[in-house]
Amino acid sequence: MGKTVLTCRKGNGSVYQVHGHKRLGQARLRILDYAERHGFMRGIVKAIEHEPGRGAPLARVEFRHPYKYRRVKELMVAPEGMFTGQSVLCGVKAPLAIGNVLPLGQITEGCIVCNVEAKVGDRGTLARASGDYCIIISHNQETGRTRLKLPSGQKKTVPSSCRAMIGIIAGGGRIEKPVLKAGNSFYRFRGKRRGSSRVDLQACK
Repeated sequence: MGKTVLTCRKGNGSVYQVHGHKRLGQARLRILDYAERHGFMRGIVKAIEHEPGRGAPLARVEFRHPYKYRRVKELMVAPEGMFTGQSVLCGVKAPLAIGNVLPLGQITEGCIVCNVEAKVGDRGTLARASGDYCIIISHNQETGRTRLKLPSGQKKTVPSSCRAMIGIIAGGGRIEKPVLKAGNSFYRFRGKRRGSSRVDLQACK
């Protein structure tokens, strides 16, 4: 198939293709509600799936709706050791176990966590790539804040009421496998986004 000539391409914007039809959805924690603030919610891992363009696997977790007679499915980034049929507890009274979601203030110092909230209720923004994790350094009871060590090595202080998932994001060591040939690299990045053709002139010329 031929290319659009330069005069017709002027003013039409960039040649960009969105791969959104391959995405499974937004991977994030439950919405923070009364049940999580004062107790815990129990969910069951129904499936662990792969999303093109993402190195870490995603887990479909089914919860009971706290107020209505129906079930709610959430899509979360899966930690190492999570399996289908596992019970996941989310809340202030949940025990320290792989896959459970607790406020940082309820987790002991030195514990390894992932999928951490930077602000209360943002449903997880830190340490979400494959093999990533944060380490809890200390808690400050007076200010109500927790000091974390991020995957980059940088130290960050967040509110102790921010939630985090216990464990390390699955898929670690993914980039250690040698590429060996250019074709593997070509198809690996095709799953993420389209690259420019690098031979077309700018539309203004």
